[in-house]
Amino acid sequence: MSTASPASLTHKKYLTWGNKIGYGSGDVAGNVVYALLSAFVMIYLTDQVGLNAGVIGTLMMVAQLFNGVTDIGFGALLDRTHTRMGKARPWMLWPYFGCALTLVACFAIPDSLGETSQYVWFFIAYTLLNSVFFTANNIAYSALTALITKNPAERVQMGSIRFMFAFTTSMLIQTLTVQGVRALGGGADGWRWIAVIYAVIGLAVNTLSVLSVKELPATELDEGRDVQATETYTFKEGARLLLANKFYLIILVVYLVQQIFTATLNMGIYFMTYVLNDATLLGMFAWAINIPIILGLLFTPVLVARFGQMYKVNLWGYIIAVIGRIGVVIGGYLGNIPVMLAFSAIASFGMSPLQGTLNALIAEASEHTLLRTGKRIDGMMFSCTTLGVKIGGGIGTALAGWLLAASGYVGKAATQSTSAINMLYFMYLWIPAIATAIILFFLSRLDVEKANNKIRARLSPAAS
Repeated sequence: MSTASPASLTHKKYLTWGNKIGYGSGDVAGNVVYALLSAFVMIYLTDQVGLNAGVIGTLMMVAQLFNGVTDIGFGALLDRTHTRMGKARPWMLWPYFGCALTLVACFAIPDSLGETSQYVWFFIAYTLLNSVFFTANNIAYSALTALITKNPAERVQMGSIRFMFAFTTSMLIQTLTVQGVRALGGGADGWRWIAVIYAVIGLAVNTLSVLSVKELPATELDEGRDVQATETYTFKEGARLLLANKFYLIILVVYLVQQIFTATLNMGIYFMTYVLNDATLLGMFAWAINIPIILGLLFTPVLVARFGQMYKVNLWGYIIAVIGRIGVVIGGYLGNIPVMLAFSAIASFGMSPLQGTLNALIAEASEHTLLRTGKRIDGMMFSCTTLGVKIGGGIGTALAGWLLAASGYVGKAATQSTSAINMLYFMYLWIPAIATAIILFFLSRLDVEKANNKIRARLSPAAS
C-alpha cells in the first residue's frame, strides 16, 4: 500500500512541455468547428443560401434540445470506458471524423434543393455535428485535464496553452475566411471549399493531439484516496451527484452565459458589413479581441501562482472586462473605431484568466464531489464544457436569428432598415456587456478551491 499523501501526489510533475503543447493544440481542431460555425454559418445561410434568419434560429434552438441528453450521456459513457488508449482518448479521436464530414455538410447545402429540403439538410448536419460528434470529441478532450495529470499547476498550464491555441485559431478563421471564400471562387463553391480545408486541418491536428498524451493508470489517479469504483454509480445517481455540486452548476451557468456572449459577438460580421460598411474590419476586431487574450493566457499561470488561487485572479479580471465592454458600447455609439478596438482589447485581456483556468476549475469541482462522496465522475463533470458551449452558443445564435428576423433584416439586401441597424447595435454592443456583468456576479461565488481545502483539512490525518 502506498504511503504517499494526496498533497505530495498533486505536486508531482506528470507532463513534459511536449505533452502540454500537444494537448493544447487539440483546441485548434475544436475551434475549426466552433469558430467557423459561430462566426459564419448564419451569414452563409442568410446571405448565400437565402434562408430566413428566424427559422434558422429556431432550428438551432431545437437542435440544442438533443444536447442536454447527449452531453451527460457521453460523459457517463466515458466514465465507463476502459481501453488500451484509456478512457477519453478514443472518444477524442474517432468522433472527429464525423465532425469533419458534418462541418463540410453545413457549408455545402445544394442550390438544387427546395427551400424546405435546405432547412432539413442543415438541421440534420448541424444536429449530428453538435449533438453527437462534437459532443463526444470535446467532452473527452476536456476530461483529459483530469486524466493525464493530478498536478493543479499543470492543469492551469494546460488550460492556458489550450486556449492560446483556441483563440489564435479563432482569430485566424475570422481574419482569413471572408478573403478565403473570395479566393476560392466566391459564392457556394467558396464556402464549400473553405469548409473542406478547415475540416482537413482540424482532423490532422486532432489526431496528433490524441497521440501526444497518455492517460494515467486508474490506480495512480486514485492513489492515496478511498475511491469507489466508477462502475458503482448509475446514470441517475451520476446526474444527482452533478446537481448536488453547486460549483458544477455555477460553472455550467458561466459557460452558458459566456457562449451567449461569444455567439452574439460573433454576429460582428453583420455589424461590420451593415453598420461600419466594411466586412474586412472583422479581421481587425478579431486581432484586437484575441491577441490580448493570448497575451493574458501567457501570464495566467504566473498570476495564479502569485495569488495562490484562481478565484481572485478571475474576479479581478472580469472587473476589468466589464469596464472594457462599457467602453466598447460608448465607442460604438460614437462611431469611433479606434476607441472600440482599444476597449475591446482591454475587455479581452480581463477575460483571459478565466479562459485559462476553466478546465482547472472543473477539475476542482470534480474533486469536490470526489472528496465529499468518494465517487469519481470526471466524464460527467466535464460534460458541462460541451453542454455549456453548445446550449449557450445555440441560444446565442438562435437569439441572434430571432432578433434579426424581428428587426426586419433582409438577407442579400444592399442596405438594411433603421430597425435592423438598431438591432445590430444592441446585439453587438449591449448583449456582450450585459453577459460580462452576469459572469462577474457568478464568479464572485465560485470559490471552489477554498471549499476543497476545508474538506481536505478536515479529512487529513493531522486533523483527526
